[in-house]
Amino acid sequence: MIAGVSPKRMIWVTFKVRGFHCYPDAPKEVAYLRQRHRHQFGFRVWIEVWGDNREIEFHLTQAWLEALYAEGGTLEAEGKSCEMLANDLYARMVQEECFQRRDIWIEVDEDGECGAFMRYEKPQ
Repeated sequence: MIAGVSPKRMIWVTFKVRGFHCYPDAPKEVAYLRQRHRHQFGFRVWIEVWGDNREIEFHLTQAWLEALYAEGGTLEAEGKSCEMLANDLYARMVQEECFQRRDIWIEVDEDGECGAFMRYEKPQ
C-alpha cells in the first residue's frame, strides 16, 4: 500500500465476438442501421479486486467470459444496443459468486469505433 492512499483496484480483460444486430428506431439520417448488420463487438470488462496479488486471475476470467459467447459462434443481438449487451453480460457475471459484491465496469464497442461504458456498483 502507498502511504495515505487507498486505491480502488480493478483488473480488466478484453475479448471480441462477431455478431449481428439492428437499431429499429434509428433516426432517418442513419436509417440503414434499422436493417440487420454485422459487427465485431469488443468487450472490455473491469472487475474490482481487493489486493495487489489478484484473487481473480486474468486469463481464467477472460476464458470464462469468452466461453459465454462460444455457443453458436455468432452473437445474435437482434435489436440490442451496446448498453443492453453490457447489461446482459453483467447479469450473467453476477450469477457467479466470485463476481458478486464487486464493482464491475463493462465497455462494449462496435468495430472498435463507437460504444458504451456501463458502471455497476457493488450492492451496499
